[in-house]
Amino acid sequence: MDTKLSAVIDESINLELNVAALYNVFCRSFPEDVDFWWNLVIEENNHAALLKSIRDIFIPGDVLPAELISSSLRDLQNTNADLMKRIGQYKETPPSREEAFRVAVQLEQSAGEIHYQRFMKKESDSGVDRVFQRLNRDDKDHAERILSYMKENNI
Repeated sequence: MDTKLSAVIDESINLELNVAALYNVFCRSFPEDVDFWWNLVIEENNHAALLKSIRDIFIPGDVLPAELISSSLRDLQNTNADLMKRIGQYKETPPSREEAFRVAVQLEQSAGEIHYQRFMKKESDSGVDRVFQRLNRDDKDHAERILSYMKENNI
């Protein structure tokens, strides 16, 4: 597997696990929303498992455009660094309920960009492309679900 592609996949796995860890902090911080956050924790962990399967069964020839890989790797690294910082802060001092939801929406919307928004517009025979398309759809679904939950619960 190409070194840059491998780094993007590994960093993407870290992103999904970090998002799950953040939502797990929200689970512990907001018992009134525990079911909501826990479902997202499970789904984010499933995203990580999906990415691990790409890494483990990568098919040579499934490659991403070089310019997309390098810029995405930087974005992923920056997002992961921010997530780790937030997780540490929120473990010490939980955010307000409103802030937790705002952060989650922002994260899911930015993660949708990280997961290769461009792939959503093209059809591909590439297994890697299809996985990133699925993750992109899932991220959009998460953002919509978070916003809907906020509205339903007057957050």
